[in-house]
Amino acid sequence: MTEAPGPRRRTWPGADEPGRRLFVAAPLPPTTDEAIAALVDRVRSRGVPGGGRDVRWVRLDGLHLTLRFLGPTLDPRLGPARDAVVAAAAGAAPFEVVLGTAGMFPEGGRPRTLWIDILEGAGALAGLAARLDSILVASGWPPETRPFKAHLTLARSDGVPAGRAIAESLMEEAALLRIGARIDRIGLFESLTGGGPARYVPVEIAQLA
Repeated sequence: MTEAPGPRRRTWPGADEPGRRLFVAAPLPPTTDEAIAALVDRVRSRGVPGGGRDVRWVRLDGLHLTLRFLGPTLDPRLGPARDAVVAAAAGAAPFEVVLGTAGMFPEGGRPRTLWIDILEGAGALAGLAARLDSILVASGWPPETRPFKAHLTLARSDGVPAGRAIAESLMEEAALLRIGARIDRIGLFESLTGGGPARYVPVEIAQLA
């Protein structure tokens, strides 16, 4: 008897193309990692409503706020990508953000992404992302066409039946959540998949001015 195939896992756009899967992000401090990990533990301790498959939680060490996906990048473009990150950091001062509450996307139907919102500091993050984008465009990358929405991705649900219930549990637990974090560096990271949640390996870390 042949088993029915499971839900198809979504992959990074261009995942089958050659090159390193790169993105630029602002790392969060270890204290923020610990506070978010405690939040996720509370949600997961409730179990999966109705049983079935859990959502795919991200790794809770080395959390970050994504500024720009570069996608598959060949080695000759690695140097310009690193230079762009350093140049973007050199023109920006450190700032504070406050993370809190939670949400899901899309809100109707089965959600694909569960996230924590940025309650304060979103404007500074957007400005940093815009500066980075202009430098990348000058270095040969196409401009980012999607509007920037500052958030911290916590899980991808891939449309699993329990995704909405788990998202609602996360929203309940995070309703009063307020976590401050200092953003004082940005980095170029490579996403490595296989053997569990993706691992994010730093390629270049640059301190904000």
